[in-house]
Amino acid sequence: MQAKILAVIAPERFNDTELFVPQTVLTNKGHHLTIASTKLGNCVGMYAGIAQATVVISMVDAAQFEALIVVGGYGAVEFLWENAELHQLVNDFHKMGKVVSAICVSPMVLAKAGVLTGKKATVWTLGMSENIALFEACGALYTGETVTVEAAGKLITANSPESADAFAQAIHTAVEQVQSALY
Repeated sequence: MQAKILAVIAPERFNDTELFVPQTVLTNKGHHLTIASTKLGNCVGMYAGIAQATVVISMVDAAQFEALIVVGGYGAVEFLWENAELHQLVNDFHKMGKVVSAICVSPMVLAKAGVLTGKKATVWTLGMSENIALFEACGALYTGETVTVEAAGKLITANSPESADAFAQAIHTAVEQVQSALY
């Protein structure tokens, strides 16, 4: 079954691999991906990839989607980590029992939003070892795994661009499980 999935990216310096690999995997499996950011229009990745944000974070209705992906990259630290509207959106998805996922540095968004409290999760640490302490201070239980699936498959975190394919596969599996439970 086709799922509607929302991918949130920074307006600049999002990680191209962490958006485009899951986008390809998930659309090839029949899902529809909508891209949101802090602004509409062209968003430029760390490696010059361009993505079109067709909706701003503040205008998203979580009820319209089955899953949320928060993409990493240097821009995520600047534009997404402390974004109160994104924190609210993450909580809306979580409270509705939807799939909530993040990759690389962006599991920190989930931790800061409070949805990883007491939950196993992973995050990017290469060159940013302080992420583990910050992650745990927000209540997350750091695993060090490439991909961690928690909360009956509805919380998915991945630690790097290299895990993008496995991350996308985990999201697909989770969305299929959620949809099967509904129908």
